[in-house]
Amino acid sequence: MRINICPMTVRLTLALLAFVAWGSLRAEEASAPKPGATQVQHVKAAQAQKLVVGRRVVVLDVRTPGEFQAGRIAGAMNIDFRSADFERKLAALDKEQTYLLHCATGNRSVQALPVFKKLEFKSVIHLDGGIRDWQKAGLPVDK
Repeated sequence: MRINICPMTVRLTLALLAFVAWGSLRAEEASAPKPGATQVQHVKAAQAQKLVVGRRVVVLDVRTPGEFQAGRIAGAMNIDFRSADFERKLAALDKEQTYLLHCATGNRSVQALPVFKKLEFKSVIHLDGGIRDWQKAGLPVDK
């Protein structure tokens, strides 16, 4: 038994397969992190504490200096998100470090993430819920 295949059908099939393959490659490219793009990860207090204890991150508190003085995660540095020179101070930091970013509740620190991306920091870990969730989890705060 002989099957006749139309050359036009073969061409259309090959074109369709090529189009599907091209589309899947484009989708992979779109979802892959771009070189130099800031990697952002969101964690809860217990995960953050493991990173702090293991000294795998620089803790960056973006609350006001008064809030910072009232209580902070041990070893944290403070750059006030609301200060006029926030971006300039951030730009002076080592962009290759991994930063654990937080504020009081997570609102200001989430607003700060686009600045980290703009300045092309390598890696930022956001403490969801901020220092309030840290304290609710019974984790230590320095004063």
